[in-house]
Amino acid sequence: MTETIVANSSIQIQLGAIRSSLRAFALKLTGSSSDAEDLYQDTALRIIMHADKFNEGTNFKAWAVTIMRNIFINNYRKKIRRNMIVDQTPNSYYLDSNEVNEPNAGETDIIFSELMVLVEGLPEDFKRPFLMAFDGYKYEEIAEELGSPLGTIKSRIFFARKKLQKLYKERYAISRA
Repeated sequence: MTETIVANSSIQIQLGAIRSSLRAFALKLTGSSSDAEDLYQDTALRIIMHADKFNEGTNFKAWAVTIMRNIFINNYRKKIRRNMIVDQTPNSYYLDSNEVNEPNAGETDIIFSELMVLVEGLPEDFKRPFLMAFDGYKYEEIAEELGSPLGTIKSRIFFARKKLQKLYKERYAISRA
């Protein structure tokens, strides 16, 4: 317990020493002072929460900047996904052709929701990394977020995919042709 308090105070001292550099980097990334302040606070919180993962004797500033960059990238991806507009109008090609090639959005929604039911049935150790990968996170980001080795994350995602393929084939009697 005492070691944790000492480690956290050491981290806070080092964080205070590079505060202005981190804030400048946050401003450079975001282009907005309020967004930069939010990014700095998120970074400082993450650094303090994960102080035990810092290797003494390595470059603290580089570690902190990497954390800030990863938070910025993750937030950017979330923002893009939130603001994405999907054009649901059918292509004019389908309107002009005499073929009946109309996609069935209802069927697609049902398949997706049924697939998500299968995902919910996965063990938590496999489900969380799989869903993060599905959301667009890189393996390294998932490993960092979950505090697991990179190889473990890759294998869990691989086995989650294999399990989902098997369950999907069993449920819908799909055979590979």
